[in-house]
Amino acid sequence: MYKWEADGDAKAVIVIVHGAMEHQGRYRWLVEMWRSAGYHVIMGDLPGQGLTTRSKRGHINSFDEYIVEVKDWIQEAYEYHLPIFILGHSMGGLIAIRLLQEMEVNVAGLILSSPCLGLVSYPSKTIHAASAVLNFAYPSFKAATGITIDMVTRDPEVRESSSNDSLYIIKVSVRWYHELLTNVKEAFENIPDLTDVPLLLMQAGDDKIVDKHSVKEWFNYTQCSEKAFKEWHGLYHEIFSEPEKEDVFYYAKGFVENALRNLGYVV
Repeated sequence: MYKWEADGDAKAVIVIVHGAMEHQGRYRWLVEMWRSAGYHVIMGDLPGQGLTTRSKRGHINSFDEYIVEVKDWIQEAYEYHLPIFILGHSMGGLIAIRLLQEMEVNVAGLILSSPCLGLVSYPSKTIHAASAVLNFAYPSFKAATGITIDMVTRDPEVRESSSNDSLYIIKVSVRWYHELLTNVKEAFENIPDLTDVPLLLMQAGDDKIVDKHSVKEWFNYTQCSEKAFKEWHGLYHEIFSEPEKEDVFYYAKGFVENALRNLGYVV
């Protein structure tokens, strides 16, 4: 877990949850944007990713490992006695959703960035059936994801730096895959259990990883009393890594500031 503190008095705390196969180091720009805007930031590497482990990279036994980890980050954020916002990207968005469906946490708002609520491409039925067997017989067996950095961002600088990133995961286990699918299903089934907090869902318009139609369907069914959906037309999956990333950031920042005003804070 890492903490970056704003200079002077902070307005709130942003807890960032990264996506699958990546790590907190890929969010340096976003962290600095929040910090320089007057927000503390808390973030870490999820289990089996980044610097958390080498032996179990790309593997988890249960999706609950992610949920418990992020709850610990929120517990750390409580120490600041400030409003807390969760920002979850891709699988990190799914983790945030499942956390707010399963546990009682005190947060002021939720920002979802291309949340993993369905995939554009799934393995063939044959491979899926084989993986179901392996999930019990050999759950740590890993296979290539087939996802390349060119599929997640159009930014040439991000593509170059990510292609040389030794912490970027290219293989995941069959248990990880099945836990992901199970929790996507549960994210839909447990929509009524989602904590009622202000929600901003921003979806990449040209997403080659996450099925944007499934994302919109989930959003339409959510029962949050205050929610907003923004599709960023033409952007790839990692909207905070795209050439238009500043526009995306300021849109998210506006959502946070509006939520703070509604809570009675001066921003």
